[in-house]
Amino acid sequence: MRCWQAGADHRRRHPRYRPANDLLFGQRGANVSTDARHESDLQNLQQIVAGLSEGVILIDPDQTLRWANEAALAAHGVRTIEELGGDVAEYRQRFHLRYRNNHLLHHGQYPIDRVVAGETFAEVIVEVTPDGADEAEWTHQVRSLVMTDEDGGPERLVLIIQDVSQRFEAEDRFEQTFNANPAPAIICRLADQRFIKVNKGFLDLTNRDRDEVIGRSVFEIDLFNGAERRELAKQCLQDGITIPQMEAELELSGGGTRLVIIAGQPIELDDEDCMLFTLADLERRRVAETALVHSEARFDRTFQMAPAAMMMTSREDLKLVEVNPAFQRMTGYDQDAVADQCAVKLDLWETAAIRRTMEAQLQSTGHIANMDARVRGSDGALIDCLVSASVIDGGDSPCVLWVIQDISDRRNSEAEMLASIEAVMKDASWFSRALVEKLANLRVPPSSAEHVKEVADLTRREKQVLGYICQGADDAAIGHTLGMSRNTVRNHVARIYGKIGVNKR
Repeated sequence: MRCWQAGADHRRRHPRYRPANDLLFGQRGANVSTDARHESDLQNLQQIVAGLSEGVILIDPDQTLRWANEAALAAHGVRTIEELGGDVAEYRQRFHLRYRNNHLLHHGQYPIDRVVAGETFAEVIVEVTPDGADEAEWTHQVRSLVMTDEDGGPERLVLIIQDVSQRFEAEDRFEQTFNANPAPAIICRLADQRFIKVNKGFLDLTNRDRDEVIGRSVFEIDLFNGAERRELAKQCLQDGITIPQMEAELELSGGGTRLVIIAGQPIELDDEDCMLFTLADLERRRVAETALVHSEARFDRTFQMAPAAMMMTSREDLKLVEVNPAFQRMTGYDQDAVADQCAVKLDLWETAAIRRTMEAQLQSTGHIANMDARVRGSDGALIDCLVSASVIDGGDSPCVLWVIQDISDRRNSEAEMLASIEAVMKDASWFSRALVEKLANLRVPPSSAEHVKEVADLTRREKQVLGYICQGADDAAIGHTLGMSRNTVRNHVARIYGKIGVNKR
């Protein structure tokens, strides 16, 4: 048998030698039929071939399908050799083949045609569609073997088939997932460290076209630019092992860099060892962190420079965390004296009742607005204040920001003004009570009830004139309706203005 090549001649000369073709596919002499040992060898070899995981189809030189093992039948979805086809032509009729690029195979292009022509080939990938089906049901990896007789002529033709449907289905799923994944990803071949696949997420991240990436090496684009463990990444890539997560400054197509976290995982793709790189964009996080730092700096400057007293306390127990200079000036407490102290311990508020009211309002609404309260300074003096507070995010835990406005001067001014008025009233009995009420109204606006009382003081004619004024009538229209001259109407309007405290319509 020719396929044995080296060492075949001396085996043929050995008295116990018999060609494998004879054992597998028939007898060469009448004397062989009586050799029980050879019969046993034949059965054993047939059992070995029948039990192979790869499919085996034996074809005679006249294109007759001689025999197929169970794996070959299962790979075509049939149970018998007859369903596979009596010969090569019937096989072509029952099964339509195409390459993975969707190219349909015709007569003479089928692997079974090529082996009949004496061609040997390896790892031809075809998709197999049964006659009448709309889509391919199997993917086969096919190779051939031509077995010759002692004269070199073809004696048996063998088609060896491996059903690789699951493998290619998995690869198709991976391809779809890889391309659809919004997370940036790129794959390089380990043999030359050049990129062979890239998804849209990576292209969008780097502002590159696919042609700018495919075929270039890992360190041409430099995925690990600026990484602290760059040398470790290079060594892991060289060894084909997992590359741990690390931060890097990925270079962009138009210049500049983008902060990313990158990791590498070895995979096998198209029978080649590869490295899958996955990336996460940290640029937004860096921008947010930078903005947060700037915001905190602005808040700190505002807190320190504010003219109103401010303090920061914890949310749970209201312990003082920080106070600004205005608070220190107003109360006499410095930062060290109040740090980690409760307002209760400092006896900051005048009464426990006002403190409990503030705590309850913070608990229910999360804020306080312009509440009157008196603050006790370090010397025990009470200070009239307006207090506002709000719960804010303090980073690790929520805090309360307090703004305390000292209104002692304003309260003193109001008291002094009222005292002066009372002193004048005592010495000037001619000062009318109405004037005092007007002065009081400068500080406290009149209520709606007082307005109703003033309208009730109008005469019947004045009420009539007021009614027409409210309807939008001018002096001439009012005079015509009520039978009065315009001067009389004007006099009524002036008296109405004086009584109800207005100066125009």
